[in-house]
Amino acid sequence: MNVLEISELKKSFGGRPVLRGLDLAVPEHSVFGLIGQNGAGKTTTMKIILGLIKADAGNLSVCQTPVRFGDARTNRMIGYLPDVPEFYGYMTSTEYLTLCGKVAGVSAKECGKRCEELLEMTGLSSFRKKRIAGFSRGMKQRLGIAQALFGRPRLLICDEPTSALDPMGRKEILDLLSRARENTTVIFSTHVLADVERICDQIAILKDGRIALGGDLERLREAGGSDTLRVELESETDARHLLSLCQEKKLGICALEGRHTLTLRTAEIRKTEAELFTLFGEHGLMPVKLEREEPTLENLFLEVVQ
Repeated sequence: MNVLEISELKKSFGGRPVLRGLDLAVPEHSVFGLIGQNGAGKTTTMKIILGLIKADAGNLSVCQTPVRFGDARTNRMIGYLPDVPEFYGYMTSTEYLTLCGKVAGVSAKECGKRCEELLEMTGLSSFRKKRIAGFSRGMKQRLGIAQALFGRPRLLICDEPTSALDPMGRKEILDLLSRARENTTVIFSTHVLADVERICDQIAILKDGRIALGGDLERLREAGGSDTLRVELESETDARHLLSLCQEKKLGICALEGRHTLTLRTAEIRKTEAELFTLFGEHGLMPVKLEREEPTLENLFLEVVQ
């Protein structure tokens, strides 16, 4: 089942098209990475899903319920974490989450229970009496996730959730989002491709207002990426000699990287490695270092956007 479905979504601002017929489907209980260059349409897409701006054309549904501008029905199924969540600094985390519960019409008993669950989940239990104004950026992001999950949403949307966090803060947020998939579906937009590789099973790369590439991350890497061999030799002369031999043998896409290093991209990694070692022996070449790099999301992303 798809929690979110989008077809032929279009949006322009001042006559400038931002979304040009976007199609997207997000499976239930997935962690979905929405990536793209600045201006690709990520934030606009999220705001339309949340009903904050009106689409010019297209259809959207959350759990088979149509999304319409000004209609809050689908928002009851969505939790949202902006890139910089804002809070009442004079409140404690318990007071803030209690306020969220009251606004949502949750009973006092259920509200107290839910607050405890979420503070425990986000690691904020020991800070329940501390005012939010004294929270670090990472603690505020964790509280933002607690707030977004309060109503047990079917879909959690996060806009740059790890931006400006230190490595430990990023790890904490990513771990939280990964665990959240047990009870919800997560979409998050980010520029940090390593974060996507760490927790996402589905991705969509936006380019010029459309999905340029999307689907299961592992399958996309296997189908679209090439392995890279990096060979460092003793001298520039040896590196150029090997480059010439590889080009003659058509061993893939070859190039010099620096003066002593050859990079070779190939879809037949084992066969290419065997042929390289044959060349080493036949021509008296001595590699200083030989490294294999598997396809990465960064390689895939650069191929798509460039």
